[in-house]
Amino acid sequence: MRAFSTTRNAQVEPTVDLKSEPREVMDYDVVIVGGGPAGLAAGIRLKQQAAKEDKEINVVVVEKGGEIGAHTLSGACIETGPLEELFPDWKEQGAPLNQPALHDQMKLLTAKHAFPLPHPPQMNNEGNYIVSLSNVVKWLGEKAEELGVDVFPGTAASDIIFAPDGSVHGIVTNDAGVDKGFKPKESYTPGIELRGKVTLFAEGCHGSLTKGLIRKLKLREEGQFQTYGLGIKEVWEVDPAKHSPGDVIHTMGYPLNYSTYGGGFIYHMEDNKVSLGLVVGLDYQNPYLSPYKEFQRFKAHPFVTNLLKGGRVLSYGARALVEGGLQSLPKLFFPGGALIGDTAGFLNVPKIKGTHNAMKSGILAADSAYKAIVTESKGQDGTPIVMADYEEAFKASSIYQELYEVRNVRPSFHSPLGMWGGMMWSGLDTMFLKGRVPFTFQHAHPDHAMLQPAAMHQPIDYPKPDNEITFDLLTSVSRTGTNHAEDQPVHLRLKDSTVEVKENLPLYAGPEQRFCPAGVYEYVDDEANPGKKRFQINSQNCIHCKTCDIKDPAQNINWAVPEGGDGPQYVDT
Repeated sequence: MRAFSTTRNAQVEPTVDLKSEPREVMDYDVVIVGGGPAGLAAGIRLKQQAAKEDKEINVVVVEKGGEIGAHTLSGACIETGPLEELFPDWKEQGAPLNQPALHDQMKLLTAKHAFPLPHPPQMNNEGNYIVSLSNVVKWLGEKAEELGVDVFPGTAASDIIFAPDGSVHGIVTNDAGVDKGFKPKESYTPGIELRGKVTLFAEGCHGSLTKGLIRKLKLREEGQFQTYGLGIKEVWEVDPAKHSPGDVIHTMGYPLNYSTYGGGFIYHMEDNKVSLGLVVGLDYQNPYLSPYKEFQRFKAHPFVTNLLKGGRVLSYGARALVEGGLQSLPKLFFPGGALIGDTAGFLNVPKIKGTHNAMKSGILAADSAYKAIVTESKGQDGTPIVMADYEEAFKASSIYQELYEVRNVRPSFHSPLGMWGGMMWSGLDTMFLKGRVPFTFQHAHPDHAMLQPAAMHQPIDYPKPDNEITFDLLTSVSRTGTNHAEDQPVHLRLKDSTVEVKENLPLYAGPEQRFCPAGVYEYVDDEANPGKKRFQINSQNCIHCKTCDIKDPAQNINWAVPEGGDGPQYVDT
């Protein structure tokens, strides 16, 4: 078992400024931040359009993962429409979509039993494929490079380049060779400026640059906010006698109570592999709730245990996902660029799918950028390109139609009836109304504001792991392959180093040590002050899920990028 890597004193925001160092500058037509489905779809589409018209367009994709796909994690049962737009012959080209979805089930779990439920039409998976999204993304990365996209894995974007007029002109990659005190080491190499006529942000859920960009450029209206879930999953190799290739199973109920939004999934992949997980809405109220331990309870349910007995875990991972829907979307464009994929928030919650919408948004943004740069020759004189037609295309697209139809489903679970009220409304809305109502439900509060004081709840008595089906947290983290260079600035930074001990510990019983699915945060005895606690950050264990930045009730934790290439090394996720 791997040991914790610890930071004795919680890291605060840096005071040393290395930004004045001279930097190499590379100019592109389009800079894409994030090598996931949206970013790669955009890069591929741009190059395909140029090849079709015998034109030139220079495109770069930067990805913080050590390789393309290393930080990608999803269920995943995907729709192939946007993939077919890019590659009509994707099967002949060897895209790793090997297992068609063949049979859907919906189950209501109680503590010991599983009862069948009517299957919502939104969750019909006929024609879809059960995949490892990390493997699909690797394949997309290869295709992007074949088309001439410059793909830079292991390259984290740490800053946005703003022109004097406030428009975006590109990004700066993270400095390398900086020690824990933010001082340059002998190996120091300043980041590179990647300048572009258009910058597309495809960082995924709660991107480290995008969150600041939205605030700075006021891309969300006053009072508007995104809501999130935390998805935790494992990939198992199971007994062939229990394997049913193509089965897609979703669950509601146990282990979550009626007031906590979430559910489980079990997808039977190829080669006796099963992808299973639990999604917990991050608007939960009980500070004693541990999403990781709820996932262990999910696996301990007889319905799930019977499948897993005799099998073995191949991989583990977790990531936050956007759940806010249409009413949480920010403005999608700004002078010099646009937001695409999960960075914007296109997940269809009732479908539990977002990959197709992410890729489609990348295609739409690419078409807008190509038209402006190549067809209309805009941006040659440094005037910022404004991609208003991208948002117009979005509103006329299948993405908007999907999100509009289901816009009231997720917030319907906020009623006093909790899960039961949400299930009743969702059934009515998805089967009959199809969103055709003259109102839109709003989300109650941001997720961090939903947490209630510990005094209002009882601690949850979670069972000990059996090390066969359920496991302790560190054992699971060891299966992520995560790693961070020791002597570098801690990328989990506190705005105020005293807040956690002074506020979060007494008021919320230290929720950080429970909401993190990787054991990053601890309250430990303070040797310098006997009888007191200090807040410890085990940054080496971080798997880049962003939950801390979202759920911290004090909003005191800022998730920033570590050196490029650090973080999880996901396999078959």
